[in-house]
Amino acid sequence: MDRHAPSRHLSNVDGRRRDSRQERTRRGPPVRRYGANISAGSLKIAESRVVADLLLRGVSGEEWRTAVVQQNCLQARNPKTAVRIARLIRQRLEPMQPALWRLVRDGSTSVVTHALLAAAIKHSALLGDFLDLVVREQFRVFNKTLPKKMFDDFLQDCRGRDPEMPEFNESTQRKLQTTIYRILVQAGYLSDTRTLTLKQVHVAEEVLAYLRQNGEDYVLRCIQVVP
Repeated sequence: MDRHAPSRHLSNVDGRRRDSRQERTRRGPPVRRYGANISAGSLKIAESRVVADLLLRGVSGEEWRTAVVQQNCLQARNPKTAVRIARLIRQRLEPMQPALWRLVRDGSTSVVTHALLAAAIKHSALLGDFLDLVVREQFRVFNKTLPKKMFDDFLQDCRGRDPEMPEFNESTQRKLQTTIYRILVQAGYLSDTRTLTLKQVHVAEEVLAYLRQNGEDYVLRCIQVVP
């Protein structure tokens, strides 16, 4: 037997590896549940009303750029910031239906806040699951606060649910925590970012109705964490 000839066993292994690679290629990239996209900003209520109006008017790409960059309709510090904020809000709103855009544009402060929270939950499973798994449990056991360490523990648990989750560096983790806690303050689940006191929230009925009518079961569950 030629010692330098590849063994049948190794050939079979190489063949399985090729088949595995081909199978992964056919299936496409693995689905990632968690990302850092929410760290780009909190609910941005005033800016979201403007973006919702642009979406409802169906402006062209050139009209969008004119409004955001040249006219600075979002009143941003500079064009780069304007583009970034507009992109974030658009990515949150576009998966929703125009009926929700109208709630954002025309609704009361409570309605627009909860409509934007719903859009942010759909856009970010980190926010949705934190509400569903952590905040809900705090209410269930009658705890009065939401310590920031709970977010660190939650983030570690996320890797068990999503092995494809990126390795967030320390700076990104802090930014994610800061943004999500700020959103919870805006939406009324926390009193402030200092005492972190939990509060009862009555979600606007217009938003709940939209979620029910459009089959947004996951978002509906996450937004209703208060007993």
